[in-house]
Amino acid sequence: MPPQDPAEGPTTELDARYSSALNPRPGAGDVTATAWSRALRELDAAEIFWVSTVRPDGRLHVTPVLAAWHDGRLYFSTGAGEQKARNLAHDGHCALTTGGNSLTRGLDLVVEGRAEPLTDPAVMEQVIAAYEAKYGAHITSPEGPFHGLGDAFRKGDAVVFAVAPATAYGFGRDDGTYTHTRWTF
Repeated sequence: MPPQDPAEGPTTELDARYSSALNPRPGAGDVTATAWSRALRELDAAEIFWVSTVRPDGRLHVTPVLAAWHDGRLYFSTGAGEQKARNLAHDGHCALTTGGNSLTRGLDLVVEGRAEPLTDPAVMEQVIAAYEAKYGAHITSPEGPFHGLGDAFRKGDAVVFAVAPATAYGFGRDDGTYTHTRWTF
């Protein structure tokens, strides 16, 4: 079966082994998988993501990044000489993670895929626009901590990576109702 286009949406499956469906609590009897549309809203709203890459010697490397969802892909950037860029040059597989740290509410998300350097100038402009819409003054204001990020993308001072999800996971918590959703693309 050919991989599904991320823009079309994934197949969705509730994993009952790790959801309240296996160990029902009051009010949790009708637990269902989280809709991909909710995951997209959460990806769009999340400000910080953690990217996990693998060093050539097999050790993991995890670091926070800004990321923006655009046209079925999650985009993030790094300096060309940074550890994550060197890791991705060796092995493009990675995971981007975001969410909260509350035990009883929220939705944690993991997007797994292969990071590919973005080289198309037209798509780069669209990604810059997505970053600016998402992060606003943090990027566009001269006082913003990431001011000039768009220009760094354009000049190649930062490598922008696109991750088309292969698999994504959602770990939901709603006052004792827990869900584990798998989306396959």
